[in-house]
Amino acid sequence: MSASLEKIFISLKEAQAKLALQNRADKDKALAAAAAEIDKDRIAILEANLSDVEQARKNGMKESLIDRLLLNDKRIDEIIEGIKIVIRQEDPIGSVQAGWTLANGLHIEKITVPVGVTAIIYESRPNVTADCAALAYKAGCSILLRGSSSALKSNIALVKAIKTGLSNSGGTADAVELAQSGSRDEVDEILKARGYIDAVLPRGGHELIRRVVENARVPVIETGEGNCHIYIEPTADIDNAIEIILNAKLQKPGACNAVETILVHKDIVNKLMPLLAEKIAGKSELRCDSDSKAATGKLPSALVLKDAAEEDWETEFLDYILAVKTVSSRDEAIAHINKYGTKHSEAILTNDLKAAQEFRSRVDAACVYVNTSTRFTDGGQFGFGAELGISTQKFHARGPMGLQALTTIKYLITGNGQIRE
Repeated sequence: MSASLEKIFISLKEAQAKLALQNRADKDKALAAAAAEIDKDRIAILEANLSDVEQARKNGMKESLIDRLLLNDKRIDEIIEGIKIVIRQEDPIGSVQAGWTLANGLHIEKITVPVGVTAIIYESRPNVTADCAALAYKAGCSILLRGSSSALKSNIALVKAIKTGLSNSGGTADAVELAQSGSRDEVDEILKARGYIDAVLPRGGHELIRRVVENARVPVIETGEGNCHIYIEPTADIDNAIEIILNAKLQKPGACNAVETILVHKDIVNKLMPLLAEKIAGKSELRCDSDSKAATGKLPSALVLKDAAEEDWETEFLDYILAVKTVSSRDEAIAHINKYGTKHSEAILTNDLKAAQEFRSRVDAACVYVNTSTRFTDGGQFGFGAELGISTQKFHARGPMGLQALTTIKYLITGNGQIRE
């Protein structure tokens, strides 16, 4: 282990022990100061981000991913508001989940405590830096932030502002650290830091998540890639369906909750496809199966349409590409989703209550939507203020992860001299 990282690990562990003893008022005061410092330093943060964006474009990063990297005044405002929402939330630490007294007189309490020292390994998005720092701090956890090299200057500027705010308010500035070397060895050291790191969270594409899960020797809270679907039933309102599909694909195509494949029932495909082709032309490429391609009719001149291949069904494009498949039944749609989906976010568009209920119960995903866009799978949209990521696993935390995802349980047992026979 490198001396510099070991020093950071030790500092984070010591800082977490101090932070765990702070009350809500102290933590909220420190976070408010961090938010104010981000506002104060926004020009420097935006200049650093501009440098990252320019370099990313020179390196050939596609525009949908540039959008994930980009900061502007509106997004800085959203970061600040996200921290303020975290401040307004209840302190998750020390909450008594249950309490009972045994026949032998022992009194048992189940309470929430911080997970401890956490690390998050993530790609591009500099807003994740502030979101995760705020959530970890409020949950009494120290955090090591390891972003991608493409956002390094942005992350350095943000962490500098956060630590300054924490320090100036009497908070525990050492509870937030940024790994800056950019070396792949740095990631490996974090993943093997047993005894220092209590949990690591990967947030990014398939390769990053796979690497973390396969190589970690510390517990992993796994976030997932988003191969998300929208299934359109014959009873769906066509105009509304078109607007939902366009939003789910175009509003932010580089996000993990953007739709990648739409499944269109054969009884509505001839109505939906000409309208979709007209509305999406010049904005996103379509990759269609034979039936949906035939149903498109006369193609708008700006439309890019290709034949779908098998790999398209299993691909998270993170780009202006939408796959389209015709299905003959609800069963076929659900089977397709459960086969190719990543258990992230899935939606049905229908005016049939029974169909909606069946879809909800049979689709295996963290978030299942009826008559709305998948783009709402987001900690901020769910009222968490910020998020650590979207968990697609089935234990501890699932879906958008907020403060509760950084807590665990401690049992407090009080007796009056009992011994076990």
